[in-house]
Amino acid sequence: HQLAKTVLGPSYGSPVKKMAILPASKDGDPNSRYMAYITQDKVGIQILPLDGNPHKSFAMICHSTGVSTLACSYDGRYAFTAGGQDCTVFSWELNLSSLEASAALGGKDMLPFYNLLEGGRDGQLFREMEEYFYYCQLQNQDLDTMDTRLVSTCIPLADVPFLMRALGFHPTEQELEDMQNEVKFSRYAETRNYVTDIDLEEFIRLYVNHRPASGIARQELCNAFQVLGKPDERGRYTIDRDELLELLQARGEHMTDDDLAECFTTLVGISGEGASCTGMQNSCEPPY
Repeated sequence: HQLAKTVLGPSYGSPVKKMAILPASKDGDPNSRYMAYITQDKVGIQILPLDGNPHKSFAMICHSTGVSTLACSYDGRYAFTAGGQDCTVFSWELNLSSLEASAALGGKDMLPFYNLLEGGRDGQLFREMEEYFYYCQLQNQDLDTMDTRLVSTCIPLADVPFLMRALGFHPTEQELEDMQNEVKFSRYAETRNYVTDIDLEEFIRLYVNHRPASGIARQELCNAFQVLGKPDERGRYTIDRDELLELLQARGEHMTDDDLAECFTTLVGISGEGASCTGMQNSCEPPY
């Protein structure tokens, strides 16, 4: 099965347990649809379609000891939740207009997504995104050319993995394939055509929705080495070089000798300007 789309959502302490599309209602925006959902102990509503905008969602505690199920009224005005140990059923009147107002206060178009970046649109991360994006555009037109450049607002979809990694986000190959397919098939139902490029705004939405919400903590890396490595005489966890290379080539998403050579030459800083958005071009031998 192909993953259709990944979107960011507010964290309410547990994953979503159940979702229900609300019937059309006179309340709220007549051009919008809404969804009710429950988590471990909360009930919430969400403006559709899902796009990662955090201001389009709201939730509150409904059963402090846990909620077991959810149902909606025929007119979309009420949601009903059943608890567990508390043996209660609650009826919730849904104020969709208030949710629309909250979403409007969060900003239009790209503003909510800019605010999800560290520092917002004026921050360093956004500036780096712009610079890397424009660099990819130049790379695809040849950096050394003296010909008139064709101004474009997009880059090829194949450059997305390199741009993500340049920003410090290192998804797996499967995650990268899911990202590219998400964009590639985003307009297929309407146009029967594949999308082959991506603009900066769409890239920012893709980055915000796919990067780890809480990042990778130092302790997670330490735990990984404790699982893979062995303690030395000073109690520090280390891993044998040959064993590490074997794990990289035989476990998980297998890496080839060329993949390892490319990664290590990059890490030790011996690959120069010759690296391009479409691949590292070097003939260095792997440093192992």
